[in-house]
Amino acid sequence: MTIGRFLRLSAHVQLMPVLESGEEILVGGQAVMEGVMMRAPHSYCVAVRKPDGTIVTETQPVQRMSEKYPLFRYPVLRGVGTLGQAMSLGMRALKFSANAALEEEGAPRKAEVSSWMMGLNIAFSLGFFIFLYKFVPLVLASKIADVSPALSGRFAQNMVDGVIRIAIFLAFLFLISRMKDIRRVFEYHGAEHKVVFNYESGKPVTVENAQRFVTFHPRCGTSFLLVVMVISMVMYALLPFDGFGAKFASRVALLPLIAGLSYELIRFAARRQGSLLALIAAPGLWLQRITTQPPGDTAVEVAITALDGAMQLEKAQGGELVIA
Repeated sequence: MTIGRFLRLSAHVQLMPVLESGEEILVGGQAVMEGVMMRAPHSYCVAVRKPDGTIVTETQPVQRMSEKYPLFRYPVLRGVGTLGQAMSLGMRALKFSANAALEEEGAPRKAEVSSWMMGLNIAFSLGFFIFLYKFVPLVLASKIADVSPALSGRFAQNMVDGVIRIAIFLAFLFLISRMKDIRRVFEYHGAEHKVVFNYESGKPVTVENAQRFVTFHPRCGTSFLLVVMVISMVMYALLPFDGFGAKFASRVALLPLIAGLSYELIRFAARRQGSLLALIAAPGLWLQRITTQPPGDTAVEVAITALDGAMQLEKAQGGELVIA
């Protein structure tokens, strides 16, 4: 794999939390390179369109984390388990679509993305995430506190840290959205949302019906990440640490807890859209104007193919779905 392809794949890995949506008992999905992955409770299907116009799919059964490990049935922990499994399935779908992309480019068979390549990319992306969203904001907030006594208090410094983190996130999304292939992924992201809305409406899932829906979905990973950052600001302000090392270590260690709490909040907001807590997810819906783009009919067709594949396997396994 060339450095260019490695970095291109890394950009997609960094966006996975933004593109992911859904929970254990509902239909959800994720946009990938020239395609969409759709997930039902016990099955998943990824569909990718090739340059000749054909659509290739990969469909596999999936066991719920709460069924494999009863511990993940409880609040907060169920969020950690569900998100962990979603990321694992997302990586599998991304690998499938990346190999299809290499085939599109005429790369030799040996150039396919292997499991160890994906593992290396995950490690790189995780390190980049921790550096960009944990280390850099903390360093900048500490520098600001040194020159501004009014912002040197524990609460004020953590608020500054949080604002810097959100600013970096927004800047990252804006800059990466200028990339041609990322904008294409955002179109598939929009297609995924439209098809999920179509399915949840109870109407026949067709290209025409799906196109009538908006691309902004409350269970989107974009909303989730913004909630994570808001909750992080509150959690970090309550920590009794003043040293840089302790602050940094606690930020990394608390990632699973914050993710679990954020999952519960998004889950609640999605089910009670008229509640006060639902307002917390509203900025994420606004931000989806960047992370989702109006899709063409061909992109919607791919998303429907992925949904059909997942639903057919779900039905074959005797699964039942709960529509929010």
